[in-house]
Amino acid sequence: MSPRTNDSAPESEGPAEDVLAREGSEQDAKAAAPAADAVKGGREPVEPTRHRVLRLAACAAALAVAITSGAIALGSRDEQPVSASSSPGVTAELLAGGHLDANIEALQAHLREQPRDHNSWATLGLAYVEQARTKGDPSRYPQAEKALRRSLELRPDNDTALAGQAALAAARHDFEGALSKADRALERNPYSERALSTRIDALVELGRYDDATKAADLADERRPGIPVFTRYAYVRELRGDTKTAERVLKQALDSASGRGDIAYVATQLGQLAWKQGDYKSALDHYARALGADDEYVPALEGRARAEAASGDRDGAIRTLEQVVSRFPLPGPLVELGELYEVKGDKEKARDQYRLVNAWTSIARANGVNADLDTALADADHGDREAALRAARAEWKLRETVHTADALAWALHVNGRSEEALPYARRAAATGYKDATFLYHRGMIERATGDEKGARASLRAALDLNSGFSPLGAEKARKALKALEAAK
Repeated sequence: MSPRTNDSAPESEGPAEDVLAREGSEQDAKAAAPAADAVKGGREPVEPTRHRVLRLAACAAALAVAITSGAIALGSRDEQPVSASSSPGVTAELLAGGHLDANIEALQAHLREQPRDHNSWATLGLAYVEQARTKGDPSRYPQAEKALRRSLELRPDNDTALAGQAALAAARHDFEGALSKADRALERNPYSERALSTRIDALVELGRYDDATKAADLADERRPGIPVFTRYAYVRELRGDTKTAERVLKQALDSASGRGDIAYVATQLGQLAWKQGDYKSALDHYARALGADDEYVPALEGRARAEAASGDRDGAIRTLEQVVSRFPLPGPLVELGELYEVKGDKEKARDQYRLVNAWTSIARANGVNADLDTALADADHGDREAALRAARAEWKLRETVHTADALAWALHVNGRSEEALPYARRAAATGYKDATFLYHRGMIERATGDEKGARASLRAALDLNSGFSPLGAEKARKALKALEAAK
């Protein structure tokens, strides 16, 4: 069953040196452009068109600089272990060491000497995917696509490249494509950790939670380990079983040895604790993550959220400014913008929201479906009608709890709360516990005249996580106070 090797390089591409050189120049141009054991045991002011164009152009330029700087910097760890090549000089230890940029440089150097090493081309493609995701640099996705295609040209149907294509599709939010490609990879190698993991991701993001649970059980049976454990935990969390999720993550952390794995799993534990309003435990977990990798972006972002929720807004702002100066991802940009708003600096806040728009444009230009990001950001901080269009488009593709919440909120901010309420209820259907979902539901219930329901939902949001959002939590408290006074 071994696929036949294609010994000749593609005529259209040329030597590996040329391909790698072109990839670098293309990136620069685009950057400038718009575990079962644990279980068993507001809209911004309108500006003149010319001023708005100049502001957005300046933001896009700033984002391009930040992306370029982030692509050069060392130290950020991919969230999942990159599949290793079996080629000489390219080892699992190299890729799991945490220095993703250095690992990519080593792979590039190796491929200049061994341009027919299909495993290393596949590994390089996966590394580009992780670099794009963790550093907010969508221009890496076309490079990943080229590297994975080269691997398949050299060895058709090799499972490492097929699994890489699945991961790339998932990173671009093409979850139907990710599922199809993961299944194809598993036909070649039923024990591919990357394909098993991506298959769970795709089913979760398509809202097929029963199938995702079965996929997680299968992956746990075939390839138990940190990538599978963390996904297993998230599937349980989506069902509202946070105790099992925590047990599985702790098991994963106990088994972690590499600093990248420690940073990743400790961050997942921090996020779970933060969602439950346990800020002290969250900060402890983030401290452990950053002790393993002091530049791990999800841990830095998580620490900032926990700092803000604990009352240390200045510390949170310092942390997020550090993050977005190098890795301008939508999550930390919105969080920083809201913290600026709380401090009364609306101009700085608007700058962050504009950078989200610029990131979205760059992401779309590189094949990423960013509708969910757009809907969430625009509903609170931008074009509300655009938020609704994006949320509707996303709902047509995948009926998840997160998409249901985004569509409900987009409908509400557009004055269509009666239509929003069924979607807000749909977001709670699996038992998933999220204070933002509860806040959105409470505000929608209040708008529809269901004051009793609104009080219950808003109280539940604040009881679960009183610091779920710098702006949202304050609005929830004010709304609940008004509702209580009206009783």
